[in-house]
Amino acid sequence: MHSQLDAVAARADAGVEPALDQLIRYLAIPAISCKPDRAPDVVRLAEAVCADLAALGLERARVLHLEGALPIVAAEWLHAEPGRPTVLIYGHLDLQPADEDDWETAPHAPTRIGDRLYARGSADDMGGWVSHFAALKAWFDVAGGPPCNVKLIIEGEEEIGSPNLERFMDAFPDVFASDVMVLTDCENPSTDTPGLTVSLRGLLELRLTCRALSADVHSGLWGGMVPDVSIALARLIARITDDDGRLTVGRVDVGPTRAAAGRTVPIGADELRGGAHLLPGVNPLPVRDRSAAEWMWWQPCLTIVATTLPTLDRKKNALRKEASAILSLRVAPDQRGEDLEALVTAELLREPPGGVQVTVERAGWHGEGWLYTPKGPAFDAADRAYRRAWGRSLVQVGVGGSIPFVALFGRRFGDLPLILNGVMDPLTTAHGPNESLHLGVFRKAVLANVYLLDELAALGG
Repeated sequence: MHSQLDAVAARADAGVEPALDQLIRYLAIPAISCKPDRAPDVVRLAEAVCADLAALGLERARVLHLEGALPIVAAEWLHAEPGRPTVLIYGHLDLQPADEDDWETAPHAPTRIGDRLYARGSADDMGGWVSHFAALKAWFDVAGGPPCNVKLIIEGEEEIGSPNLERFMDAFPDVFASDVMVLTDCENPSTDTPGLTVSLRGLLELRLTCRALSADVHSGLWGGMVPDVSIALARLIARITDDDGRLTVGRVDVGPTRAAAGRTVPIGADELRGGAHLLPGVNPLPVRDRSAAEWMWWQPCLTIVATTLPTLDRKKNALRKEASAILSLRVAPDQRGEDLEALVTAELLREPPGGVQVTVERAGWHGEGWLYTPKGPAFDAADRAYRRAWGRSLVQVGVGGSIPFVALFGRRFGDLPLILNGVMDPLTTAHGPNESLHLGVFRKAVLANVYLLDELAALGG
């Protein structure tokens, strides 16, 4: 049996280049879920993926539709020996939009440069689930099928918050029924260190508005005795941030165990400079009494994502009647959004600067965070698989962003092992310009997937 596993691994390794060719074919389809005019591309890609899964050897490969939703692709293979578990593999095929002016290569024309493949969706998330396709192909080629039962779900709406995924769960419960779930849309702390994601921050958006006048007035005539709402807005935002620009309201105590774990994660100044594209001479924020991991994964943070402040092309010498900003708050994984909202709102409404009228209200999308403790044999199996493929144990990591489908899976299937992996690394720049997949990470991910199915199969159902 061991020699068969070695043969499967060798076949998977030899199949990396064909798998990359398949990935490149998918990446050329601009399946951008947030743009209605690209909905046909989402469907076209779903149909292509479905056909390839059927050709691979999976059964019941189909594109599932619900009214008002973009589709998901589903397939399965349920012929493993009695007592073997069913492993569900999740990925998403839809993409974020890409502004071609900011890219050094065309975002939908995949380009290999050195050890990276550049294209929108290369690592978020097509490279993730294509790495599973490559592993499954090797199992089919060598052994006639994987050592455990397998189901695949490839979603078409993740990049718009998975608004209909729970409807699919309700409409097609058999598609999701499984013993272990492998959710592939996450990051590794480096190209040499594999990550197991165990936490996500939630997201909350608030609209902060300052009002003082019933109409704009001449700044020369009234300036100095009339409140400037733009200054009031800036002072309020400064009130809830420290000198580093970090949110001061709602910080959480992560406890000594998690704090110590954060200090072991290899996130240094070089990773931060490269991953975040810092300009020369601009340094990462100081860690102070916490680690970079804690700041990015386990503490709330604030980003100003929109304002009504005048732009250079709308300059005029006037005191504006009102000014607003959208505050995007990342909620700590073990923090309720309602609690952070209450704390921030109370501080913003306290003693308005200049006596302006201040309002705070919910704005836009919000989602839950997620904090998970991986326990049990499935996670030991995953660690063994990754040590064999990467030469290193899995490092438990967090994701500072918000991934609604993970919180949904956690709520619906929290009694099952949820193994969150992926092919992103600190230089991937997911959602940004020049998104890329590290080819070495992809190769190791393919092998890890081969070993993971073998390890999970050995656990039984």
